[in-house]
Amino acid sequence: MTSRPIAVVGPTATGKSDLALDLAGELGGEIVNIDAMQLYRGMDVGTAKLPPDQRRGIAHHLLDVLDVTETATVAAYQSAARAVVEDIMARAKTPVIVGGSMMYVQALLDEWDFPATDPEVRARWEALLDEGGVQALHAALRRADPVAAATILPTDGRRMVRALEVVELTGRPFAASAPTIGAPRWNTVILGVDRETAALDARIETRTATMFDSGLVEEVRGLLDVGLREGQTARRAIGYAQVLAYLDDEYDLDHARERTLIGTRRYVRRQRSWFRRDPRVRWVDGADPELAATALALL
Repeated sequence: MTSRPIAVVGPTATGKSDLALDLAGELGGEIVNIDAMQLYRGMDVGTAKLPPDQRRGIAHHLLDVLDVTETATVAAYQSAARAVVEDIMARAKTPVIVGGSMMYVQALLDEWDFPATDPEVRARWEALLDEGGVQALHAALRRADPVAAATILPTDGRRMVRALEVVELTGRPFAASAPTIGAPRWNTVILGVDRETAALDARIETRTATMFDSGLVEEVRGLLDVGLREGQTARRAIGYAQVLAYLDDEYDLDHARERTLIGTRRYVRRQRSWFRRDPRVRWVDGADPELAATALALL
């Protein structure tokens, strides 16, 4: 059996995890996580992280590798994930890469050399984000790089910080550091899972309700004890940011649920737009009752 990797990507709540498990089980594969927030220890309920007893005895990699005080970066993930994938292939196993973090997928599968980073420069832009919010950061980006400001979502503080850092350090527009799109690394097969919009919206609503009913607030309270507020990435994750605002009495719990639902739906639209632009993706319907068989046929 070939060890050629398979990437299962697409919007949140479409059924990627189940399909990845089915494929790994059928092909003798191992799972490689490519969801940025599932890198964090303790962020389980709010990221819909699959519990160990539901992993069917299949090895999972790059889950629970960061503390919430650490900053998740695309460059660090790229280095770690390349090593994991190549180790799996060297053992004649099939890497099944699964998740929906858009830039992480592109960094792993495409040629992407990242500009240098500077902690002092980044800290300065992060301070502006903390003090002035995304509006102040977006205004700064419009002045520094109007093209980047027009293409980056104005609520995506982390990406705006990185864009401003790159522009300052390189003196070039942020787009100049974009990856080269071609044949995917390792000749990876890229499967995209999606669903009809109304059905997916209903699944997102159910998932959001389940997270809150299953202890998301308690999870966030526990993470506060290990430094969640100090983390530049983890505390801004959808669901976690809203629960933090609730715990800070910015609004009530029902409003936190609603904002989490709205934020997730917006993120799903971005994921769909991003992955649909990639002509290499072979799309399957998450509602297909024979989804695994359909995906295996595409392989």
